[in-house]
Amino acid sequence: QVQLVESGGGLVQAGGSLTLSCAASGLSFSSYAMGWFRQAPGKEREFVAAVAWSGDYTYYADSLKGRFTVSRDNAKNTVYLQMNSLKPEDTAVYHCAARWHTATMIPNEYRYWGQGTQVTVSS
Repeated sequence: QVQLVESGGGLVQAGGSLTLSCAASGLSFSSYAMGWFRQAPGKEREFVAAVAWSGDYTYYADSLKGRFTVSRDNAKNTVYLQMNSLKPEDTAVYHCAARWHTATMIPNEYRYWGQGTQVTVSS
């Protein structure tokens, strides 16, 4: 009955911004770390960002630090990914994921996954 639903993807020009949302239900949201991952055709799934259960700690892929911001609102059971200065190489399906308590960068360590939302950045 756990469900993670991403929204906010779409088509954007290079240099633009998008905010992705992931609404969670069926779990004790504040007890879970939340992560964002992306996968482009022909590439491995890539860690993007994660936020600890309390929201006090955030983590980013080095290449994305400074452009992307992850946050959460436990009252709304929602995690966000603010993406700025988007580049064509950011084009991918973006997934949110949940794991108990501690954030990691390893996809296999996340138990629950959303269906993904497509982000396409045009040049």
